[in-house]
Amino acid sequence: MTTLRTVTVDGSPVHVLEGGSGPAVLMLHGSGPGTTGSGAWATTAQALGATWHLVAPDQAGFGRTPVPAGSRGGLRLWTEQAAGLMDALGVGHYAVVGHSMGGAVALALAAARPHQVTRVVAVSTMGAPGAPLSADLDAIWGAPAGPLGARDMLSRLVLDQALVTDAAVDGRAAAMRAGAAAYASLFPPPRARWVDDLTLSAQTLAAIGAPVLLVHGAEDRVTPLETTAQPLLAHLADVRLHVLDRCGHVPATEHPHEFRQLLSRFLGQDRGQA
Repeated sequence: MTTLRTVTVDGSPVHVLEGGSGPAVLMLHGSGPGTTGSGAWATTAQALGATWHLVAPDQAGFGRTPVPAGSRGGLRLWTEQAAGLMDALGVGHYAVVGHSMGGAVALALAAARPHQVTRVVAVSTMGAPGAPLSADLDAIWGAPAGPLGARDMLSRLVLDQALVTDAAVDGRAAAMRAGAAAYASLFPPPRARWVDDLTLSAQTLAAIGAPVLLVHGAEDRVTPLETTAQPLLAHLADVRLHVLDRCGHVPATEHPHEFRQLLSRFLGQDRGQA
């Protein structure tokens, strides 16, 4: 059973999807307009079952979580808010799963909280030193709210265009309109600077001692494999990379069964699971 609740972190509300019991897993969404914690992770959370304590927040500027007064968002805010959320929930140790922007936040959190973060799964991740702004990410960050923007964005996220259904477009368009005011402040042009903001230094990456699983689509045009996941292999101390063929930027949607198997197997190693 998953529930939606609001948790106060450093005086600011954070909207959270939470469910299950057992080892804690913090799940961090990506950065496209209309993205929310529940939208990104609800299906995965339900499939993983009730034996994990899953926490999937709307990060600042997304969904129902506002950007705190005096801030503009960015890696430092998202990392500190994620750490503060788990502190507020009274969780001392946890794994982190992050998609795209959320992958960079997950890696930054593992460096900042080495005694708390047990494992990291970075999916289609950002954060690699030297990674450029792709044309598709630039277009996604700038997608206008509404059906046309939603359809264009979804078509860039997935390889199989059959997944870009009218229902998916309508749902994303509604989410984009609902979160448009807060999102507008996050990635204004020129957008290469926001990729730089989400880039982790070699020193930060080297400080990550937790085991890291990188999951990436071979046909990802948003965060291409060769400029994002592959360079991270040279910087992380304990890392493995799983590449999914016939997959774009959203493995949890494009290959849900295999993705959940990967997630469960890797996270379950701390529980003695094979």
